[in-house]
Amino acid sequence: MDPYQPRFQEPVSPWAVSGVVFAATMMMIIGIWQAISGLVAIFGNVGYSVPPNYSLNWSLTTWGWFYLILGIIVALAGFALFSGKTWAALFAIFIASLSAISNFFYIPYYPFWSLLVIAIDVFIIWSLAKIVAATS
Repeated sequence: MDPYQPRFQEPVSPWAVSGVVFAATMMMIIGIWQAISGLVAIFGNVGYSVPPNYSLNWSLTTWGWFYLILGIIVALAGFALFSGKTWAALFAIFIASLSAISNFFYIPYYPFWSLLVIAIDVFIIWSLAKIVAATS
């Protein structure tokens, strides 16, 4: 018996294990869609309606560049998850958290998409945190 191994290790939930593959796939899909959403906001004439007293009232072009860059990073983090490395899971947790926070601020612009991405990001964070906790 290895003296450095814990005597009792909590079993990893099958939901969390399959959640890593799901997390990686969804991060790649969400990243691509966020990048496309950013490009549409930059180059397209999109008529978003925002409440008049919204405190984070950036221009649509600013949101577009933000979402383009964030989408590329989210997709790369999802691709890195397929390596199975702990650093990739920690980086993906950080990026999924950033994605959820940014989508919270994007709710007045596109509410359905933002709430959907937040829900998926929460599941991604949960499944990756379970895996990281089980492997460390």
